[in-house]
Amino acid sequence: MSKHRIVVVGAGYAGLTATRNLSSKLKDSAQITLIDRHPYHTSMTQLHEVAAGRVSEEIVQYDLQKLVGKRKNVQLVTDEVTMVDKEAKVVTTANGTYEYDFLVVALGGEPNDFGVPGVKEHGFTLWSMEDALRIRRHLEIIVEKAALEPNEEKRRAMLTFAVAGSGFTGIEMAGELIEWKELMVKKYRIPEDEITIAVVEMMDKILNIFSDKGRNNAFKYMQKKGVKFFLNSAITEVGADHIKIKDAADIPTHTLIWTTGVQGNTQAKAYGMQETERGNRLVANKFMQAVGFEDKGLYVAGDLSAYTEPETGRPTPQIVEAAELTGHTAAANILAEINGTEKHEYKGVYKGTMVSIGARWGVASLSQPFKSEMSGFMAMATKHFVYLLYAFQIRSAYYMFQYLSHEIFRQKDNRELTYGHLSRSGNVLWAVPLRIFFGLMWLLEAMGKVLGTDGKWLQPSTWFGAGSWFTTDIRLPFAWLHEATTGASDAASGATGAVTGASDAATGATGAVAETVAKFGLSYKWGEQPMPVFDSVPSWMEPIMRIMIPNADVAIFFQRFMTLFEIVLALALIFGIFTWLFSAISVVLTVMFALSGMFVWVNIWFIPVGIALMNGSGRAFGVDRYLQPWLQKWLGGIWYGKSKPRYGEK
Repeated sequence: MSKHRIVVVGAGYAGLTATRNLSSKLKDSAQITLIDRHPYHTSMTQLHEVAAGRVSEEIVQYDLQKLVGKRKNVQLVTDEVTMVDKEAKVVTTANGTYEYDFLVVALGGEPNDFGVPGVKEHGFTLWSMEDALRIRRHLEIIVEKAALEPNEEKRRAMLTFAVAGSGFTGIEMAGELIEWKELMVKKYRIPEDEITIAVVEMMDKILNIFSDKGRNNAFKYMQKKGVKFFLNSAITEVGADHIKIKDAADIPTHTLIWTTGVQGNTQAKAYGMQETERGNRLVANKFMQAVGFEDKGLYVAGDLSAYTEPETGRPTPQIVEAAELTGHTAAANILAEINGTEKHEYKGVYKGTMVSIGARWGVASLSQPFKSEMSGFMAMATKHFVYLLYAFQIRSAYYMFQYLSHEIFRQKDNRELTYGHLSRSGNVLWAVPLRIFFGLMWLLEAMGKVLGTDGKWLQPSTWFGAGSWFTTDIRLPFAWLHEATTGASDAASGATGAVTGASDAATGATGAVAETVAKFGLSYKWGEQPMPVFDSVPSWMEPIMRIMIPNADVAIFFQRFMTLFEIVLALALIFGIFTWLFSAISVVLTVMFALSGMFVWVNIWFIPVGIALMNGSGRAFGVDRYLQPWLQKWLGGIWYGKSKPRYGEK
């Protein structure tokens, strides 16, 4: 049976969603070709961070190979579509042709200048990676020039940064400039009052999609940070050093970032597809089929798609959620056509909207799972969570880790949610002595169980004798094990005491035998008996332990296995091998030992030390310095396949 041929044009949110859904459902019965002019997917909602220099461009470029993985039914092509023959069902690109049975056009949108003179020549749009990098370069150059400009009037014009539009993109861009301004003041020693951030909006309010409370919170916060708002101000012309405002004075500026509107990608006109909706958007029906081509296997999705939602009477909003939903609907209905089942109607169920105003403050309005509004820290924390959720949905642990690293853990200049408290810029060298010491502690703990009471370190023939965890004696302090072997509960009680003493000796409290009453303390005091965290297994924990270690045979195996594992853990810490993983395991083991009645308070420091060593300490004088990069590259090749600068070439 021949495979179904499906071509997806555009690797934005809609195109990726459609590709992944079709790939996972059709398996070997289809060949899917994903065509985009870039070898990566751009996280459009983070472009303002690149433009203002908060993150590098790599963090918002998601390599398509890593997103698609080694799916045999997906072919990636880096090319530009020049024509679509809807009768012959052929997509023509600059470098080839692709036949299809079904086509999803998800080209996305592009900025709309509404015909305002000078925008193309003197303005900066923010709708692509190229746009963001162009803005970043311009900001660096103009501030450097302004710092050397002696004329105050010219200097202030050069240091006025205007943002046209107060929607999501405009407010987020202005918010980034607030924090960027602080850095420029320090770097170039410019008086703070000479730098102006202006938001120019033709309507009488900002963030029109938010409630009065949300938009007012954003307005007040930005005003407090020095942002000037020009509301009811329609831009009529953009010059090289000014912008003209209808019925108002000109604003002197060398920088206008234009974020006032989005239209469908005008490239679609070249495909011979009828434009029947304003803003160059292609009309789609409720199944995301292109109206007029319902029998041609032609679907449109994303910002290019204009399906009028019955509930609002307006086209689908040009937001990420709608793009993903349209992509999902298109994929579902292609599957329905292939399988001969009922088609699925588009349902515009949107969970909420979030706007970041810099790295540390934002506003959010949620409709699911419950309706709520928030601002400040919680709004930004929610936005971070949504990004991580997206990475989880596309099944990319790689990009989840990348996001956390660049947005929080390796962020410079305190431009992150916790004002730099979570950013790591210190030298992990200083954790190396602690790592080695901690490993030695675990090694001593484990070797005590190997040596027993009479074993000598340098005489292996004396190992595994009396008191060792490798004998057939049960050393675990669980009453049911001893009752099973001796039939007497008093024997179990005696064994519990013996093991507690052995544990105390193994954890460094060998001298604490003078008193019979254990005393609480976080440091050992001479002559006192250290107090165990728990005298016995807590009642809620006992059923779990009974399942894990139900009888003596399992207990003996567990004793031996845990001893060997502790040796492996110790050596891994000493030599810096998988340090993050084994440090985390050491924390879990400490908690488990405490809950088992086998750990004393004076050694509870095992937990904070294990957490502290998860800072990457194995990369300084440790094997992780070489192992981790090699492993990431090797596993990435196995899991995702080889990334390329251009796909579709032999």
